[in-house]
Amino acid sequence: MNSNIDVTVENQLVRFICPKPVDGEAVVDQLEGQRVGGMVIKSLRRPRATLVIDPQGRITVHGTHRVEAARSAAKELLLRLGLDDTGLETELGPIIASFNFNTAVNVQSIIGNLGAGEGNYDERLDCGIIHDERHDLILYVWSNGKCIVTEGRHPKMVAMAAVYWRTKFSELGFSTA
Repeated sequence: MNSNIDVTVENQLVRFICPKPVDGEAVVDQLEGQRVGGMVIKSLRRPRATLVIDPQGRITVHGTHRVEAARSAAKELLLRLGLDDTGLETELGPIIASFNFNTAVNVQSIIGNLGAGEGNYDERLDCGIIHDERHDLILYVWSNGKCIVTEGRHPKMVAMAAVYWRTKFSELGFSTA
């Protein structure tokens, strides 16, 4: 059995803090941003991303999978507002990643304590959900072996979790591998 599993980062949440907070009203007035409660949302086509400006003037970038792309999106917003990106601080948030176990998984069996995590079956999504305390993430596992991971901190940690759970499923008889 090959121990490597290919992990794809689907989204990397990145927040940028400017030396001078971004004025959400300026984003609404000058760039046609949309106010949603205390937040301002601005979608960009190039680079493709959604930016959220919070009440503290920080920029959170959604829809990118690389920090460089998120920085380009934040820089584009600042340049459109006539602001400088010097001193922009970066905070990395969780990633959303995907991989495939390449084997069928009996997701209805993912119920109860699994050792490194608590599992349950979600009928609405038709998938098993594992709250993996060992790797500090949540796995959504479908019967075809496809898995989506939320709350991940690094692709390598997601890959470690994937190998761990593939082995665990095999030991418990939950998979055909």
